[in-house]
Amino acid sequence: MTVKQILDQKGRNVITVSPSMGTQDAVRFLSDNKIGAVVVTGPGGKIAGILSERDIVRAVATRGADSLTAPISQIMTSKVTTCGESHSINQVMELMTNGRFRHLPVEEDGKLIGIISIGDVVRRRIEDVEREAEEIKAYIAG
Repeated sequence: MTVKQILDQKGRNVITVSPSMGTQDAVRFLSDNKIGAVVVTGPGGKIAGILSERDIVRAVATRGADSLTAPISQIMTSKVTTCGESHSINQVMELMTNGRFRHLPVEEDGKLIGIISIGDVVRRRIEDVEREAEEIKAYIAG
């Protein structure tokens, strides 16, 4: 299974925010949307960074509560790993494991076209394993 297949099933809608958004507003935004990370986009929709719950926790741990008044551009992860639609689930799992992150923006020609989470990847991998098990059972029974 590829990233394209995941996006075809789940959709390509990506919630994004501006780098100038305040951290406290971003915390509320993440909570209201029940998401763990949000892609930060700059002019022309180009990926400027990604803000995750982990980024917020690190900022509060190192800078204290004052970090909540800063714009998210000061605490977001600005070096963002991305993938393309042709990446396989195994490649994505490796990127996420090695990078220790749970959200991966999908880019095509420098433009954001989707996002996948570790939950999306695990769900699809479980579906693949279950389908393979059923095929093996059918083969043995037949």
